[in-house]
Amino acid sequence: MSHTSPASLLVWAIICCLLGVFLIFHLWSFDRFKCLKWNSGPSSGAFKRVMTYSYLLSVPLIGSYAVGFAAIKYTEGFTDHPVLGIIPKPHQLWGPIAHRAIFPLMLMFSIGWSFEMVTHLEELCFWLFLVNAGSAQQDWFHSLYFKTWVLGSAIAVIYMPLVTIFTRSDPLKSEAYTFLAGSLGSLSLTLWFTPILWTFPTFLNNLRSEGVDINTIVRLTKFSELNTIRVVFRFLFTVPLLILGVDGVRPHHHINESMFWTDFLAMVAGFGCSISSGITLVIFFPRSIEGEIAARDASKERKRTRSLGKTASIFDSRIHTRSNMTQSMNTNYGAPAGTSGTYLLTSSPVKQHFPLETESYDEHVDESEMRTVQPPGSTDKYWNDEERDVLPGLPPIRPNRRKGHDVELGGIDASLTEDNLSKHTRASNLNPMVHNFTSPINLAYAGNGQNHSNDSWLTFNRH
Repeated sequence: MSHTSPASLLVWAIICCLLGVFLIFHLWSFDRFKCLKWNSGPSSGAFKRVMTYSYLLSVPLIGSYAVGFAAIKYTEGFTDHPVLGIIPKPHQLWGPIAHRAIFPLMLMFSIGWSFEMVTHLEELCFWLFLVNAGSAQQDWFHSLYFKTWVLGSAIAVIYMPLVTIFTRSDPLKSEAYTFLAGSLGSLSLTLWFTPILWTFPTFLNNLRSEGVDINTIVRLTKFSELNTIRVVFRFLFTVPLLILGVDGVRPHHHINESMFWTDFLAMVAGFGCSISSGITLVIFFPRSIEGEIAARDASKERKRTRSLGKTASIFDSRIHTRSNMTQSMNTNYGAPAGTSGTYLLTSSPVKQHFPLETESYDEHVDESEMRTVQPPGSTDKYWNDEERDVLPGLPPIRPNRRKGHDVELGGIDASLTEDNLSKHTRASNLNPMVHNFTSPINLAYAGNGQNHSNDSWLTFNRH
């Protein structure tokens, strides 16, 4: 803080602001900020709220620390030290406003870092649960890993601010002990995460042998690669601050007295913090580009359908108006018998008859409802569609269908061999959460068919 140059803190501020812009863009593209609502859906339980808001609060808190100190450093500038030469002005020479801002900014940084540890610990415990839990242990919210996360999160949220508060009398000591306490906690979590990265390829191979669908394999593989990259940047975040913290608590500050090493380590830590937080955002709120494109196409199709419906309604109203005028003329001037029900386009070379009572398009009717109506009891078309939609290699399954007054019972087609039947009926050793995995915080399905995410995050105390 006092040793670093204004340029190093400016780099921190810039990359934190870029992270904030990326966060806004990603959440808008994800679901138009609906995930930020208190009740964002059926899976918005207490656990998801804690994870969402703790992560989202850590980004502006750390960014405020960087922006605040960058503004102070550029305002205070440099000073000419008789021994060290031109150095950033020490905090003892700062103005009263800047000096009073030191403790609030350091407190925001420590709280934001504690929220970061809450996020990292949850992912560590969740991935350990996912890799080690079998079908017998179904519920994440009653597992030992969840209890470990609750206890560890409470410790992180309490001890990080307390370290800053108890050492606030000396700003240099407060900064050094905050860096030391936070880096030790984050580095230990990062080291514990490396065995998961080592065993995850074996876990994916087991999933393939268990016959898990390819979409789940793709999602887990993508998350594994993102976690590997994020662990590298976590080391870049924690190790430099650990070095600065250890050197700061020692009597002789060999590294903190060197402007090059201080600025270098501070900038590397800033990049590691921001990039790892950005990857966490992508993991917590994974976007589906295919789904977004399909949603945009569906929205355009609905708008086009409504536009066609309005045009058809205007066209029908004009036809009705002109037909009424024709009926009036036929009544006044004597129309031939039998022509009261049609309108004759006399100006056209080809005589065309239009019914007076035309049907208008309903602008609210979905295209899926505009299908050819089959005669009652006819199931050939529907059965052909069902056969066409069956994936290659899977046995066709006939649903129950009505034929007249009788009901034909469905079942598995006779082409299903005993070998395939054994594959479908054998018991799986995988946790059901593997098949429904989308995000480490989207845990609405707890594995036993119930939604536990709406329970309290301390529900395990009731059992």
